[in-house]
Amino acid sequence: MSQTKLRWGILGCAGIAKRAVIPGIQQSQTGVVSAIASRGEEKAKETAAQLNIPVHYGSYEALLEDDQIDAVYIPLPNHLHKEWTIRAAEAGKHVLCEKPFALNAAEAEEMIAACAKAGVKFAEAFMYRHHPRYAMIKDVIQSGEIGTIRGIRGAFTFNNAKDANNVRYKQFMGGGSLYDVGVYPISAARFILEQEPQAATVHAFFSPEHDNVDMMASGLLEFADGVALTFDCGMWAAGRNVLEILGTEGRIEVPSAYVVRQNADDHFFVTVKGERREVSVPYVNQYALQADDLGRSVLEGKPQKFDPSDAVLNMRVIDACLKSAQERVRVTLG
Repeated sequence: MSQTKLRWGILGCAGIAKRAVIPGIQQSQTGVVSAIASRGEEKAKETAAQLNIPVHYGSYEALLEDDQIDAVYIPLPNHLHKEWTIRAAEAGKHVLCEKPFALNAAEAEEMIAACAKAGVKFAEAFMYRHHPRYAMIKDVIQSGEIGTIRGIRGAFTFNNAKDANNVRYKQFMGGGSLYDVGVYPISAARFILEQEPQAATVHAFFSPEHDNVDMMASGLLEFADGVALTFDCGMWAAGRNVLEILGTEGRIEVPSAYVVRQNADDHFFVTVKGERREVSVPYVNQYALQADDLGRSVLEGKPQKFDPSDAVLNMRVIDACLKSAQERVRVTLG
């Protein structure tokens, strides 16, 4: 492409879009937010005014028909990800889709196939892995300082249970804590270990007050060589956002592992032989870095940091976790 900026359209006015992703794209080096759409004109107009977006539409279809839009970000409820990713691809738009990419691995495969057929780029919105601290963490691991990895522990919880009408608490919309926040420690363990788990065992609390979605889940993912991820995720629990990597000689603690706060909590800690040190990381906008990764792939032909197939692999693990929780069984993965 001869242009210097990727022109983004936003399909929906979700909180994550307004709070984080739109400002991130606006702060990116490669992108501009050119339009936003909602199911109603007033909401789109109001959000556009709040965030200085020049064009608004009262339907998603209208935005996809705009030939001045190169890429779309999809923050819609989970059950709409497949439909609108495919429709965006067929309209010739590159796609950044919020996690979880789909409701299951089969859907994810359909979506990626549609993007490939249309010749457009696709990325799943796991912003955390674009932050440079994860490259720094991998450097510490690869240096051998903490020895051989023996286990990983991750947690992501929050308490929003009083918001009974929240889409997270609707089964048909793809609600539940595994979809919403469990995907993070699962993705992080796969990313750090650079391998896929062999089996999953998950125990969950399905709440009748919240359409029987999993409001809390605790799990074990088995990796090769006896290494495991132990994790928990929840939407009716005190807030945590942490990751720990345990080695034979030391450990790494990441206190604010997925959502950064632009303060000291964003740093991580390495403990070896009883000596604990803080490793400072740069204060950057990981949402901007996420947008730039897709932007440079489109504009400059650079390879994406994360292959689209990763979305299918992560959904296979989520599928196994949900099956395990629902059927109270250990689920093996091929």
